[in-house]
Amino acid sequence: MIAFALPNNTDHLALLNFKESISSDPYGILLSWNTSIHFCNWHGITCNSMLQRVTKLNLEGYQLKGFLSPHIGNISYMTNFNIMNNNFYGEIPQEVGRLSQLQKLFIGNNSFVGEIPTNLTGCTDLTILYLFGNNLFGKIPIQIGSFKKLHSLNVGKNKLTGGISPFIGNVSSLIYLSVLVNNLEGDIPQQICNLKSLAFVYVSANKLTGTFPSCLYNMSSLTDIAASLNQFNGSLPPDMFYTLPNLRLFVIGANQISGPIPYSITNASILSSLQISGNYFTGQVPSLGKLQHLSFISLENNSLGDNSFHDLEFLKSLTNCSKLQHLAMSLNNFGGHLPNSMGNLSTQLTQLYLGGNHISGEIPTSLGNLIGLNLLMIEHNNISGTIPSTFGKFQKMQKMSLGANKLSGKIGAFMGNLSQLFFLGMEQNMLQGNIPPSIGNCQKLQELDLYQNNLTGTIPLEIFNLSSLTYFFDLSQNTLSGSIPEDVGNLKHVDYLSLANNYLSGHIPSTIGECIMLEYLFLQGNSLEGIIPSSLTSLKSLQGLDLSHNHLSGSIPNVLQNIPLLLYFNLSFNMLDGEVPTEGVFRNVSALDVTGNIKLCGGISELHLPPCPVKAKKLAKHHKFRLIAVIVSAVVFLLILSFISMICWMRKGKKSSFESPTIDQLAKVSYQSLHNGTNGFSTTNMIGSANFSSVYIGTLDLEDKVVAIKVLNLQSKGAHKSFVAECNALKNAKHRNLVKILTCCSSTNYEGQEFKALVFEYMRNGSLEQWLHPTTLNTEHPRTLSLDERLNILIDIASALHYLHHECEQSIIHCDLKPSNVLLDDDMIAHVSDFGIAKLLSTITSETSKQTTSTGIKGTVGYAPPEYGMSSKVSMNGDMYSFGILMLEMFTGRKPTDEIFEDGQNLHNFVKISFPNNILQILDPSLVAEQGQATPGEENTQKLTTTIEKHFISVIRIGLACSVESPNERMNTVDVSRELNKIKRVFLAGKINGK
Repeated sequence: MIAFALPNNTDHLALLNFKESISSDPYGILLSWNTSIHFCNWHGITCNSMLQRVTKLNLEGYQLKGFLSPHIGNISYMTNFNIMNNNFYGEIPQEVGRLSQLQKLFIGNNSFVGEIPTNLTGCTDLTILYLFGNNLFGKIPIQIGSFKKLHSLNVGKNKLTGGISPFIGNVSSLIYLSVLVNNLEGDIPQQICNLKSLAFVYVSANKLTGTFPSCLYNMSSLTDIAASLNQFNGSLPPDMFYTLPNLRLFVIGANQISGPIPYSITNASILSSLQISGNYFTGQVPSLGKLQHLSFISLENNSLGDNSFHDLEFLKSLTNCSKLQHLAMSLNNFGGHLPNSMGNLSTQLTQLYLGGNHISGEIPTSLGNLIGLNLLMIEHNNISGTIPSTFGKFQKMQKMSLGANKLSGKIGAFMGNLSQLFFLGMEQNMLQGNIPPSIGNCQKLQELDLYQNNLTGTIPLEIFNLSSLTYFFDLSQNTLSGSIPEDVGNLKHVDYLSLANNYLSGHIPSTIGECIMLEYLFLQGNSLEGIIPSSLTSLKSLQGLDLSHNHLSGSIPNVLQNIPLLLYFNLSFNMLDGEVPTEGVFRNVSALDVTGNIKLCGGISELHLPPCPVKAKKLAKHHKFRLIAVIVSAVVFLLILSFISMICWMRKGKKSSFESPTIDQLAKVSYQSLHNGTNGFSTTNMIGSANFSSVYIGTLDLEDKVVAIKVLNLQSKGAHKSFVAECNALKNAKHRNLVKILTCCSSTNYEGQEFKALVFEYMRNGSLEQWLHPTTLNTEHPRTLSLDERLNILIDIASALHYLHHECEQSIIHCDLKPSNVLLDDDMIAHVSDFGIAKLLSTITSETSKQTTSTGIKGTVGYAPPEYGMSSKVSMNGDMYSFGILMLEMFTGRKPTDEIFEDGQNLHNFVKISFPNNILQILDPSLVAEQGQATPGEENTQKLTTTIEKHFISVIRIGLACSVESPNERMNTVDVSRELNKIKRVFLAGKINGK
């Protein structure tokens, strides 16, 4: 008995020390660890029955919190130690290496820090080492190579650095290797192929580079290969699947692997999961019909297919895959029609992603046979026809996106059968008729997007009774009529509500103030009348409010200045009167727009509104009548004068042409005044130059105001025409985002030579070009543009283009949009400038277009659209191309003429091949740094990725859509403005919420 007393006491004391290191035991599992019970009977303890020594300690999953006592090394007979899924912290004590009989060490999913102890080599019998899910750092110790019996090594989800050392080839018994979710770099060493029993290789989510070792494809023992989210490149060997007969899982998404999918994949008969998304794969997808165990296929975000009729042939073969549950092929180059045989795919299929391709034709009615679907994404294709009524059989459908296609016809009442639906997107189609009231049956619906269709009639009350709508409700840009019902107040939890740009009339119901979770409300572009309800002040979460372009009257309720989070408020073009408040959102001129309300007064000085009149207590009746008579007389006089002027103008207009500008509307300034104001056009006053002109900073006589003076170089061919074009373009164009022309000079200089100049407002913050490319940055503003500023500038430019294209008296094509032609004022508001080659749309006839194109490419190389080089006439689509390139330049920091763009490469393609999975690699480093600084701490990388997904990908997607080669496929200013403002609102919401 005495011989066993000491060993028993050793284990007993070690366990008590282990217990003392535990500070929290929420389930009370250590209550049994007391002197009234032998320690071999304590919870989680297993002993050798003869020696009464502890052989196993298993306390997995009890949320224990504490540090690991070094006394654990005294339990020398222990073979199995498992404290997984708890809250242990601190370092792994070196004393663990004294457990010479330990075979299995499970300490994963805790919060251990420090390096992996090197003296674990003392555990010579170790077969399983499971350290997954901690905060361990440093390198993987080379001493692990001495574990001859180790068959499972999992150090995943830590913060390990360095690479996978060649020592790994010495762990000869290794079957399972996982190093995923770390910061490992470098290549996979060739020595990994020494592991003849290796079956599972998980290296995903690191920074590994190079190609897979060729010998890896000859390891017939491999069943699972997971290497996604790295930087692997190269292509896959064509015969690789012939030598990997046991492969079940092949996951290599989000890398840089190119080339075709190996045809030998048809031989991978037991493959169950194929994930190659986010690479550069090209060509056709081979037949996969022999892979009858396939349950998961992800091919999305590659360059598969060639937009041909045969691209989707492989889908027919998938009807043999009876276990298929997930099929993703979005964001490729697939063309052709969806085959009718798709209805014969597995009824186990739950998720089908087809969006972002070139698929055309109609949706097969047989698709309704896939009754197991809970997600269907077909958005951003060219699909036409109607929505099949067989969709009514989707009893399990939760998310369905059909947006951005060419669907027509009515939305069928069968939509009401989709009782599990929480997201329904059918935006940007050509759907007609009424919105079916049956949608009100979708009681779980959280997001409804019917934006930009041809829907008519009134909005069904049943939809306003969907209390489940919590995120997004958008019916804008349709032809809906009627009034906004009082029932709108039932949408108490919706975040985003847009009924903009319809034909809605009547009053804004006061019940809208009951939508207490509302963050964004857009009602602009309707025929709403009456007053602005004061109940809007109840919307404490409101951040964006647009009531512009309606017939609202009365005064602006003072209480609206008490909405605490309101960052954007547009009241422009209504019939409002009275005094503008001065607090809250009303104190920020960049967040407020009251343009087009001629009876408003007061407000902050930056609004430049007239002061409000002082109200007299009494006004005699005869004074009133006299005032009315004076006003009537004045109005009659002005009308007669306007009529006479119009007749004169029309007669004069018959003699005018585009080549002969009417610049008399502009005040004239003398050559002497400009000469004096620029110190004789001194080079020290020159702030820029271009093909046809030089720009000087100066002042005008009798004024202290600093101006920019653009002097035409009339010796340059085309300079006179440039002067004419700019005068014509700007003489009637007035918009906050266009450079304002103050005066002009058409005279002779002191040498008797012809002299022409235009005088503009001086923009103290220079051009966008200077800000984007620091090598030319002015010392007055030596910093880079923030994401917020870039978004504002893009919105300003898009607003200017929309005005030029659609709202100007005569539509104007700018023809030369680029960063150097975008100027920034004191408040960093962007102003589009330089209309020297602009064209009035009314002048672009077939005859003039021939004349135009004969002189060469319109615009600047890199920004001019490709069709201008093929004798195409200038168009709004051409301006959109330039805008798209400018957007990509703003977010990548690269000019379209960058020297890296050779052999047919251009900025659009440079961005496209890295979009969206490798977007971090192409972004302007200053933007990445800004977001990184905004999200410090241990979760910096994860937060940065979230920020990129929210703020960068959406913007760059617009830039790509604007700069596609085909003019007719480019986005227009309406869509661009809408999307940019939506992104801006999300960005602002993220800043407010600290995201």
